[in-house]
Amino acid sequence: MAKQSCEEIKDESRGLRGKIVETLLSDTSHFEEAEYQLLKFHGSYQQDNRDSRSERRKQKLDKEWMFMVRTKMPAGTLTSEQYIAHHDMADKLGNATMRLTSRQGIQLHGILKGGLRDTVRAISNCGLTSWGACGDVVRNTMAPGAPVHDAAHAATRRLADEISTRFMARSMAYTSIWLDGEKLDLAAEEAAEVVEEPIYGKNYLPRKFKIGIAVPPSNDVDLFSQDVGFIAHVEDGELTGYSIHVGGGFGMSHGKLETYPCLAKPLFYCAAEHAAAACEAVVTVQRDHGDRSDRKHARMKYLIAERGIEWFRGEVEERISFPTEPVREVQLGTVADALGWHAQGDGKHFVGVYVAQGRIADGEAARPRSAFRQIAGEINCSLRVTANANMYFYDISEEDRDQVDTILTENGLVTGENFTTMRQMGHACVALPTCGLALSESERVFTGLLDSVDVILEELGLRDDPILVRMTGCPNGCARPYNADFAFVGRAPGKYAMFVGGSSAGDRLAGLEKKMVLFGDIPGEIRAYLADFVEQRQDSETFSEYWGRTRPDAAEPTPQQFHLVEAERTPS
Repeated sequence: MAKQSCEEIKDESRGLRGKIVETLLSDTSHFEEAEYQLLKFHGSYQQDNRDSRSERRKQKLDKEWMFMVRTKMPAGTLTSEQYIAHHDMADKLGNATMRLTSRQGIQLHGILKGGLRDTVRAISNCGLTSWGACGDVVRNTMAPGAPVHDAAHAATRRLADEISTRFMARSMAYTSIWLDGEKLDLAAEEAAEVVEEPIYGKNYLPRKFKIGIAVPPSNDVDLFSQDVGFIAHVEDGELTGYSIHVGGGFGMSHGKLETYPCLAKPLFYCAAEHAAAACEAVVTVQRDHGDRSDRKHARMKYLIAERGIEWFRGEVEERISFPTEPVREVQLGTVADALGWHAQGDGKHFVGVYVAQGRIADGEAARPRSAFRQIAGEINCSLRVTANANMYFYDISEEDRDQVDTILTENGLVTGENFTTMRQMGHACVALPTCGLALSESERVFTGLLDSVDVILEELGLRDDPILVRMTGCPNGCARPYNADFAFVGRAPGKYAMFVGGSSAGDRLAGLEKKMVLFGDIPGEIRAYLADFVEQRQDSETFSEYWGRTRPDAAEPTPQQFHLVEAERTPS
């Protein structure tokens, strides 16, 4: 029997139900392929501990199956009570750690099949959800992380909430499987009525769909990597409209020229009150025209790249009834977070705390898990996950600042604003041991890599220069490597493709410089480029500006750019 395609699985799923309940009621340790694909829509990925595979195989044991459950929270916002609930879930149901994501979410790892329902229910009980955190739907909507108290930031967070609500799948499968009743009822689930999806239709979207909203000059949401990116325009302190960009996305496969990263392209400007409707029009064009025959070619970036932005704009404008204008010019700055203490603008303060690769776990030297739990419990402030997988604690009064600092210090933490700028911005994906797609290490080796590069930066006098370094364990791009100044993308254990030439503002794609670099050679490779930068630097230009000046044709957005090194892709 031929393996079912994801489109066939969705088509036969009865509103994303499949045999999830049947598997939950069974004594099996994991889900078969069809249910695993459907489980993603419910916010969970099936994984196994790849560190133990070999030994378990020798002992003729099954894989060490486990699950990741991801919480969806627009703009990364949660209350102290909601954070504490996740802390407790990690203790009782997971592996006692949490992972902040580059989409402003929280992941719980190490959940066993028997604890899945308790985990999802606990997330719902604290007022959040995992529904739509994964799968072929609109994922968590990103918005500016910094909790600045002004009309523009408030408006963007309202838009993030509106988009999240508008694109929530209407199927009752999530409620009936995870939330209703103490016991699962297989007969009732099999007889459940399938609810019509007014936006998604029966088969949902061809692939995942990502949306981000930026307030200039900050580009902390990495706007151009999104399927839809909104740039807010402010006049006299009020947010009046958005310039909308479409077709970003970074996933690809090594050596397959038909797959490649794209930056989002200008679509149009519209008034703020029409932003959500414009977004729905974009989503439905992708729903109706996206490639459902090849999942590696199914993202909206390929539809736009191949049919053209003019065609796409025409399709969108046929579905709306309000006026549009050409996008308005705006200057976007860094993708970095605001680490350290800052005034919110309302008399209160927020503090950005660096979290190495987003992993909230206690170690010998630093105990972020203990510190964050204590701050949430004692200060009772609001929290926000950033797109760089750091954490903001906000709505903190002047009199509580010393207590927060004391908690951080006693747990061995620093906020990170005194780190090299490179370390503040750098990010790595989870990769091994849990990601089934990882070809090499990422999270577990990235801090050591940054330590080595920090020495080079100090030597070259570049500690405060905005140099963006990212690493992923595979080419799917979860840590958004392809617009970084330096990116290392896993090809095999200890081996990485090296990309150079993106931008610390996130607005330029890198190019493949070397197909294979050994992990131990990465610091030396970076040093060679930075030494050349120091020698040729003009005035106070950044590395990104230097690269654009000295190699204006080296990073054109073509498929060959990501699969062929410059010597191969440049005509002789």
